[in-house]
Amino acid sequence: MENYIICKCKNVSFFDVEEAVHKAESFPDLESAFKEVQEVTHCSTGCGGCHDKIMDAISQIMYR
Repeated sequence: MENYIICKCKNVSFFDVEEAVHKAESFPDLESAFKEVQEVTHCSTGCGGCHDKIMDAISQIMYR
């Protein structure tokens, strides 16, 4: 997978999201995973425009 910036406001990359997902034990659902990734990376706390991109990245990471 190629690394790219997902959240421009906080300069969070796909690899940053991937690292945050892998650090956690497990998630009951996608929204819980998003909240954990957001807490670790601060993504989607600026303009919020990357929310769907972050959710897509988490989904790709969790279900591959």
